[in-house]
Amino acid sequence: MSASETGLRDEILATATQLFIQQGYHGLAMRQISEALGVSKAALYYYFEDKEELLLAILTDYLEEIETAIAAIQAQTESGAEQIRRFVEMVLQQPAERRAIIRLASQEMAQLSASARTRFNRLYHEKFIGKLTALLQGGMERGEFRPLDAKTAAWALLGIMYPYFYPAHSGDRPIEPGTIDEIVTIYLNGLTQP
Repeated sequence: MSASETGLRDEILATATQLFIQQGYHGLAMRQISEALGVSKAALYYYFEDKEELLLAILTDYLEEIETAIAAIQAQTESGAEQIRRFVEMVLQQPAERRAIIRLASQEMAQLSASARTRFNRLYHEKFIGKLTALLQGGMERGEFRPLDAKTAAWALLGIMYPYFYPAHSGDRPIEPGTIDEIVTIYLNGLTQP
């Protein structure tokens, strides 16, 4: 793919991401994406077979970013608690539109074909949930965290973070460091007094 083709593909992904977040999967037509970009529908179909493939490309690209970031966090010689803090910071300090991709994935999966859902779920667990679970499992194996089911612990962390994946709840800016500190403290220490 040439640089200009790569540039247009990236532009399609960026515009489509914004429109999917605003309108949802069923509320958006390929025609609207082509109009927003100022390109023909044929240009969109050159890069993506259909709307489903376009959404999966957006989600897959994001999962690859997350996987790379988690690998970088794990490569550090920090404690498990610091790795959790860095993970929460990495996700919540993204612009609201990037954070909303996680919400988009969970809300729109039911709209896709069974084969697309299966493919996405495999990638989601391989590149995101599995990596986060491994990070937590590592802390448990080092004796830094209580021995719990690491996958449940991963879902619990995401549950605490989930409201911040909504721009309407959290605003358009990255989440403030003080809020991130409170989220991490609640996750790691709970609400009870020591």
